[in-house]
Amino acid sequence: MLVTRDIGAFLRADWNAIHGDFLEANFTGFSAHFQSDPQAYSLAFPTLQAYCDEWLRQARQFGAARDAGDYAGDPRSAIFAATRLEEIDIDGDAALVRKKFDGELAGADGSAERMNWQTLYVCRRDQARWKIAGFIGYLPYEVADAA
Repeated sequence: MLVTRDIGAFLRADWNAIHGDFLEANFTGFSAHFQSDPQAYSLAFPTLQAYCDEWLRQARQFGAARDAGDYAGDPRSAIFAATRLEEIDIDGDAALVRKKFDGELAGADGSAERMNWQTLYVCRRDQARWKIAGFIGYLPYEVADAA
């Protein structure tokens, strides 16, 4: 749900495709604003509807840029290549999921749009299905050297 379904829905600006992946009751989303200091974080999405509104705004803006030919090649491939979901900590019916982005979207003009952040999701099992209860998004992400 956090990679394939999320990216596909975003590229189609189709909130209905992922709405069922969220727990609406008590949903809370924070933005770290790409800052490492928690003092800079904000309660950006106090409700699922607030998150939905911003998600749709970003998805539509991205789609308009794609349709206008602002990106070189297939942005879908670049987004998938930049996305990593390799760490999931599960304790009973709760989970902490780390989704990381590290890559670039090539612009048609030769520029590149950097994708470099991470999101920590709190997920809960709800009637045998995992759902997103909240998150802290736009956290800085530094790739460790492979040395």
